[in-house]
Amino acid sequence: MDDATDADGLTVGQVSARLGVTVRALHHWDEVGLARPSLRTAAGYRLYTAGDLERLHRIVVYRETGLSLDRIRAVLDDATADVPGALRAQRAQIAERIERLQRLGAGLDRMIEAHERGPLLSGEEQAAIFGPQWNPDGPAKARQQYGDTTQWRQYAELSAARGPEEWAAVAAAVADLDRALGDAMDAGVTPGSPEANQLVERHREVFAAYFPLTRQMQVCLSRKYEADPGFAAHYDGIRPGLATWFRRVVDASARAHGIDPDTATWE
Repeated sequence: MDDATDADGLTVGQVSARLGVTVRALHHWDEVGLARPSLRTAAGYRLYTAGDLERLHRIVVYRETGLSLDRIRAVLDDATADVPGALRAQRAQIAERIERLQRLGAGLDRMIEAHERGPLLSGEEQAAIFGPQWNPDGPAKARQQYGDTTQWRQYAELSAARGPEEWAAVAAAVADLDRALGDAMDAGVTPGSPEANQLVERHREVFAAYFPLTRQMQVCLSRKYEADPGFAAHYDGIRPGLATWFRRVVDASARAHGIDPDTATWE
């Protein structure tokens, strides 16, 4: 059977190789009456003629356009079928699919870029949104330090979906929180008080714009605010001693939730 010619008929395996379809598909099309071989060997093996191949070629083409097998059967066997109309309708569906895939591709490009550099903003946009003191190299340095963490991945995925307006809203929320912290410290709000605990919850909500922040992670972060010279300078620039005050406020809230601040871990 391997020596069969086009004139004698082609075996299922030969047709499969020639058309790039599986033997299983050819068997299925035979079973459902869509493309039955015209010949059989004495042993009962299928043989496809040149006419069979022509029909199979058309089936493969129509299947690639996304037509169902029943629709393909109608196009091939119904003399009254509106073949151009069916193909135009399928072409319209393909165009819609292409548009969806292009949007998906653009979204993936943004996500890749966000994973690589954080906010998808130009230097000018960053300065306008975050202020002239903002270091545009900060996200790149953060990626070098935290790029293999779950939090960076979460931050990148959120960043991919944001434009300048969304980032401006985030920056405004952070600035409002900073002012509220400074005002609370001036007003003598004490750690563990309802007012202080509300600010702790607000901090977690605002910070969620970057990545979800657990209470234990918040404890670690507040201690970084106090110990890191850059963070401490930011908060103490709002109010002298604010970094330490905020750490104490977070510690008190953590204890109220059964967390020992001295043993809290980043989890």
